[in-house]
Amino acid sequence: MKFLVINGPNLNLLGLREPGIYGSQSYSDLLDFIGGAANNAGVAVELFQSNHEGAIVDAIQNAYGTADGIVINPAAYTHTSIAILDALKAVALPAVEVHISDITSREAYRQRSYTSEACLKTIAGKGFEGYREAILFLKEHIAKAAD
Repeated sequence: MKFLVINGPNLNLLGLREPGIYGSQSYSDLLDFIGGAANNAGVAVELFQSNHEGAIVDAIQNAYGTADGIVINPAAYTHTSIAILDALKAVALPAVEVHISDITSREAYRQRSYTSEACLKTIAGKGFEGYREAILFLKEHIAKAAD
């Protein structure tokens, strides 16, 4: 089983970016965490990060036929990108949306998620642990669907 994990704009600046909201751990720490969580779950992961909407759309499209599921933190594109929503719908891979912070308790403009419409579940406000929860949820969902 293989998942594509996509991180959107500015997540590469974790540790530097608003540590009061996103914590003090770096993006490299996040990648290590995701790799460990996936390894413990017995799944392979491909990690992708971009600050560019089109690159994220391309990554989603490239996942078709190569990945079993997608974990996506679209970051700011969560609240603006119909293109990412359409790409997720087009490939129809099971997907889980993750946010390090709790977007539902932040600014009003961050409370609307377009991309969640194409995801099985949204996990927000659990920090790095949200990625582990997403990986385990996707693994269980795919295993049940295969039965």
